[in-house]
Amino acid sequence: MIEYFAAHLWQAWALVALICLILELTNGDFFIMCFAIGGVCAAIASAFTDSLIVQILIFVVFALLSLVFVRPKALKYLHKGEDSRLSNADALIGREGKVSEEIPADGYGRVLIDGDDWKACSTDNGNIAKGTKVRVVKMESIIITVEKI
Repeated sequence: MIEYFAAHLWQAWALVALICLILELTNGDFFIMCFAIGGVCAAIASAFTDSLIVQILIFVVFALLSLVFVRPKALKYLHKGEDSRLSNADALIGREGKVSEEIPADGYGRVLIDGDDWKACSTDNGNIAKGTKVRVVKMESIIITVEKI
């Protein structure tokens, strides 16, 4: 049995590459993919040499090379435009809502935006009546500053 595995070591390397590809599907940061590339290279090398040491060295070298060269290019290509996408509180700026609780002069009221109720104050510290449409101008902590539309 050991002789069979020694003669067909490419299958073990192919299995390593396949397992790494499956694991890569669970996280998507292209880190484990580099080990799959190393496993494919080691499987190809096993067709030319029976030395396990040489195959392991090829696996390690190609995995490291793909970490250094392939992963950054893949991340840059597949995740382009993600840095410019607004999220969380930054995405709230510029949104429109409706005053759900009157905002008194120099005080706080409530504004309903997409089903979420936010504590709010006005930009000019003036009174804004209930039902008035407003736009978010600024956000500090959990308090938004709004202006009438």
